[in-house]
Amino acid sequence: MIEIDGSRGEGGGQIVRTALALSLATGQAFEIRGIRAGRGRPGLQRQHLASVAAAATVGGLTLADVEGASLGSSRMVFRPGSPRSGDYRFIIGSAGSTTLVFQTVLPALLGCEGPSIVTVEGGTHNDMAPPFEYLDRTFLAALRKMGARVEATLERHGFYPAGGGRFSARMEGGPGGEGTLALKPVDWLERGALTEGEAIVVGSRLPDHVFSREAETLRKLLGWPASRIRVETVESAGPGNVILVDQPAEHAGAVVAAVGRKGRPAEEVAKAAAAAWRAWAEADVPVDGHLADQLLLPMALSGGGRFRTTPPTLHTRTNIGVIRHFLPVEIVLTEESDRRWLVEVRGRAEPAG
Repeated sequence: MIEIDGSRGEGGGQIVRTALALSLATGQAFEIRGIRAGRGRPGLQRQHLASVAAAATVGGLTLADVEGASLGSSRMVFRPGSPRSGDYRFIIGSAGSTTLVFQTVLPALLGCEGPSIVTVEGGTHNDMAPPFEYLDRTFLAALRKMGARVEATLERHGFYPAGGGRFSARMEGGPGGEGTLALKPVDWLERGALTEGEAIVVGSRLPDHVFSREAETLRKLLGWPASRIRVETVESAGPGNVILVDQPAEHAGAVVAAVGRKGRPAEEVAKAAAAAWRAWAEADVPVDGHLADQLLLPMALSGGGRFRTTPPTLHTRTNIGVIRHFLPVEIVLTEESDRRWLVEVRGRAEPAG
């Protein structure tokens, strides 16, 4: 039984999700204590339980089979079943992040024999979670370069607090259940020249002036012509807004996002998106800080790989600690400059136990 301290490092729900994903993919059970101990609302919350329930379902279990899987619980024991490919539908029942739930079960399903379809309903564009476009055009694009066969489709936008969004993804497992470990190690060391990008102001059920103010602020801060900035109004269960800066590059592009929320001026949302874009563009690295977090797990399962990124966050360092519990990999962080770090994953993708 792997023992994990849920209060260490960043101390958030990602520790639970990373442990669930690795447990399913490697077949190792774990016990986690001190879940979100330092947060204002400690313990498992509804959005975390949605990931636990999804992992249990893919492993042929129910939530009742998971010890401590209850609202507010600070301790949980997860004993994974055998992951199975299939047609799965997960309804979060709130604006909880659909993308985070999906990322919890994706590695195991890529390791199953046969195709799977996963549909998730809830929040598709949340603050503090990857929006759908980032999942599709940045994270899944990276996995496809590693050999994963997975495609995702946004069916309905879901903003906080109403939720009601939905997306589906189809993936092909590997023959004989070797899909996850068959991901090939890759190197992302150079970004290359930036090509012509696009900024998209997406919104629903808000006054038109909110979108025009965001678009004008983006135009000034990015220095782009108005033709590269567009407004897209969508249908959703409630009001919401997200700014997406889709920046292709010669070798590795990125989608930068900023999510609007009640009480946050339109200009501030645009400033946040522009600042995030500029930080990544000026660092001249192929992998942004968010993708660095998300790439570590599939790279560890593939047995290796390297990438350059911005300075590692506490979130990244915490993820490294969780991965080391499950896999005998060495993850080395090397500072090359104040803006560029090299991350190297070395080892064999076999369970640490």
